[in-house]
Amino acid sequence: MDTAWLEVFRAVARHGSFTAAGGELGFTQSAVSRQIAALEAEFGAPLFDRLPRGVRLTQQGRHALGHAEAALDRLSDARRDLAALDRLAAGRLRLGSFATADAALVPRALAAFAADHPGVLVTHVEGYSRDHVAALAAGALDLALVSGYPEQVAAYEAVELAHLLDDPVLVALPAGHRLAGGTRPLRLADLAGESWVAGSQAPEETLISACLRQGFRPRIDYVAREWTAKFGFVAAGLGLTLVPALAAGALPHGVTLAALHPEDAPTRTLHTATPRTTAHPPSVAGFLPYLRHAARATAG
Repeated sequence: MDTAWLEVFRAVARHGSFTAAGGELGFTQSAVSRQIAALEAEFGAPLFDRLPRGVRLTQQGRHALGHAEAALDRLSDARRDLAALDRLAAGRLRLGSFATADAALVPRALAAFAADHPGVLVTHVEGYSRDHVAALAAGALDLALVSGYPEQVAAYEAVELAHLLDDPVLVALPAGHRLAGGTRPLRLADLAGESWVAGSQAPEETLISACLRQGFRPRIDYVAREWTAKFGFVAAGLGLTLVPALAAGALPHGVTLAALHPEDAPTRTLHTATPRTTAHPPSVAGFLPYLRHAARATAG
C-alpha cells in the first residue's frame, strides 16, 4: 500500500471533500478520487459515502481512519527518530581503544564530543587492538582505535583502517639517571647493561623487543603490565622502560623521557578502525572529527 493514500484519506476525512483535500495536498480532484478508490479496493470496503455536496465517512471508513492515523503517526515518529540520529541528538557509539590511547587522546575526544552531543550514549571498552578488530568484525563495536607496527597493522584485514597519527617509542629514565637530560637521541646499544622494566619476561612480546633488533637481549629485572606501575618502578630508580609517546601525558614526578635515535626507534601507527561490510551509524562519522582534533593536540 502506498502511504500517500493514507495521507489523502486523512485529508479527505478532515475536509469532507475531494476537492478541498486535493487543494491541501496539491492534487486534482480526480487524482484524489482515484487514490480513494484504490484504497477502498485495498481495504475491500467503502470508506466514504459520495454525497451531492462532498463526502462523508462510512462506518468502515471511521474504523479505518483510526488505523490510518496511527500508522501515519508511527511513520512520523520514525522519521523524527532517524533525523535525531543524523543530527547526533540521539543514538549510541560503541568505542574500543587501548591503554596508552586512553591516557589522554581518547578522554579528550570523548569529553568534547559529550559536551556537544549529550544525547548520544557512548560506551567504551579498553583492550588489545587484535581483540577490537575481532569485535568490529563481529558487530560488537562501531569504532575502535588500533595500533601496531607495519606487520601487525597489515594483519587487520577484517576492518577498514584510516591513519590517525604516528606514535614513536621513547625511553623512560629515572630523573637522576646518567643519561637523563641529554640533548642527543639515545642509542639502544648505550643501554645494553641497564636494568629494564617490561610487561613480560619475554622481550619478544613487549616494546623492548627493539633491543633484540639492536643485537642485545635486555635484562628484565621487573615485570609490570600497567603503565602506572612501570612508571613507578622507573621513578624509584629500579630500571628503564620503553614507552609510546602517547603515554607521556601520564608521566609521574621522577621520570624523564628521552628520544631514541631514528635507526633504533620503533614507530607504531594509530588508526581508526570500522567494520568493513556494515553501514556505520551516524555517531561514527560524528565522532571522527573529535578524534582527529584530539590526535593533533596530543601529537603537538
